Amino acid sequence: MASAPPGGMIGRIKAILMDPKNEFQRIDAEPMTVSGIMTGWVVPLAAIGPVAGLIGMSLFFSGFGGLIIRPSMTWLIGSAVISYVLALVSAYVVSLIIDALAPSFGGQKNPVQALKAFAYAMTAAYIGGIFAIIPMLGILGLVAGVYSLYLLYIGLPILMKSPPDKAVGYVVVTIVVAILVMWTINLVTGAIMVAFMGSPITGLRM
Repeated sequence: MASAPPGGMIGRIKAILMDPKNEFQRIDAEPMTVSGIMTGWVVPLAAIGPVAGLIGMSLFFSGFGGLIIRPSMTWLIGSAVISYVLALVSAYVVSLIIDALAPSFGGQKNPVQALKAFAYAMTAAYIGGIFAIIPMLGILGLVAGVYSLYLLYIGLPILMKSPPDKAVGYVVVTIVVAILVMWTINLVTGAIMVAFMGSPITGLRM
């Protein structure tokens, strides 16, 4: 299981968000495993957004263009489960891409370090998922996601040992890939939900 500084997971979250450079240096030196990072960090934190979204959508209905979205609880639970599973998959897939890109930017291939870089950089986005509990605050979740990109910018060169003159390019390419992966996952999630559970749009607003 991934180790943590004093204060456990909460302490590590605070350190990553408030002092990312020093915390990534600390993370760099800690022995971890892929399974440990996934189960000890990604699995619990990635659940925040789907659970908050489930609660938020069950409490608030959304409408647009005269249509009202009134999803059933079955649809909501299915959406949350699929979103959660795809979030776990995306963390692993992006880490593989980070690892594969490392030599092209003077870095060192290391799947554990690559997963460290993405999993811990995603901390802000994972925590920001709590804003989905009130759909109107969704913009704050987006801001948290942008901050995660900044955390990736800080942590990637430290963990993957990319030289300063190539680190920026490495980070930019990784960010583009991460955005594309997330975008694709969102499309896949929507397609799966519609294919297997139908549309949440129930009809015209009265």
